Amino acid sequence: MRILITGGSGFIGSHLASHYQGQAEIVILDNLRSGHRQNLDGLDHTFIQGSVTDRATVDLAMTGVDVVFHLAAMISVPESMERPRECAEINVLGLLNVLESATAAGVRKVVLASSAAIYGDNPTVPKVETMFPEPKSPYAITKLDGEYYLELFRREGKLDTASLRFFNVFGPRQDPKSAYAAAVPIFMQKAFAGEDLTIFGDGEQTRDFVHVTDIVAALAHVAGRTDLHGTYNVGYGDSMTVNDLAARILRLSGSSSKIVHLPERPGDVKHSRASIDKLLATGFRHVSSLDQGLVETLRSPVG
Repeated sequence: MRILITGGSGFIGSHLASHYQGQAEIVILDNLRSGHRQNLDGLDHTFIQGSVTDRATVDLAMTGVDVVFHLAAMISVPESMERPRECAEINVLGLLNVLESATAAGVRKVVLASSAAIYGDNPTVPKVETMFPEPKSPYAITKLDGEYYLELFRREGKLDTASLRFFNVFGPRQDPKSAYAAAVPIFMQKAFAGEDLTIFGDGEQTRDFVHVTDIVAALAHVAGRTDLHGTYNVGYGDSMTVNDLAARILRLSGSSSKIVHLPERPGDVKHSRASIDKLLATGFRHVSSLDQGLVETLRSPVG
């Protein structure tokens, strides 16, 4: 089997490439906009540096491919707000290049990395795939567009497709300095440095933090099944307050850092938790857990 991972030198993509070592020929297409070549050190792969917005480069990368994992995207919500046109070019037109190229190449399946950002500020929890989407940023809008395009190509009989809505992903190699930096790597970096951990608001907001190994497991699970299509949430179906997350990281790291609260940020969602019933009904089972993932991530280099 030959797989293509667009955005494969990024945080999630490099873990996916590691998962498929010895199981498939791996092609990575990445323009290194937010990824890093060192994330792929020691992995057997073919690397093509280029953008999904360049159809000729996509066609080259698609040669002989059986399965495509489409992770390449403008991943920063704030950047998408500042550059909505560029976001659409990368996340929508780039995706269409991938879908059209995959169709022409006879690819078996395309799996899209989508996002829980599609649910927007809806306070209802847990988030169920059938909820009305309320995207609040160009990033979220383009991810929803992507889901629709994948389903269109599937419905028209061109490709087998599926989309996974990731919740709050964390794990080794997540860059705390990146525009997409999440609470876990930032808290860990500051804990190791003995710096204050900053929490916006009262810290009682909840998130469904999911370790990257389970994101990879879900991607591989859906890619390997011809009967699975449509959209699936990927999380643990559980939630933790940001206060509890910070306290747990301080305890596990033995850090003497303090927790500091700042005013709540406008637009922050108060509670987010995935309904994972649909994914579990397919036979998917998690390979890690929140606690196990935190310990593993703390043992890895941060920052």
